[in-house]
Amino acid sequence: MKAAEIRNLTEDQLTDELGKLKKEQFNLRFQAATGQVENTSRVRQIRRDIARIKTIAGQKAAAKA
Repeated sequence: MKAAEIRNLTEDQLTDELGKLKKEQFNLRFQAATGQVENTSRVRQIRRDIARIKTIAGQKAAAKA
């Protein structure tokens, strides 16, 4: 997900997307532990998407205050 796409989301949508990504990260962590992960680059991609969402959410919160 691109930063421009994330900036267009509302705060509720950001929270929902963050929740979905964290669930996927959790599942991938278990797959990696059992050696069943198919796309290993997805782990890195999800971690970066989570960081992007948290950063932009923080920027929005700071701009509001």
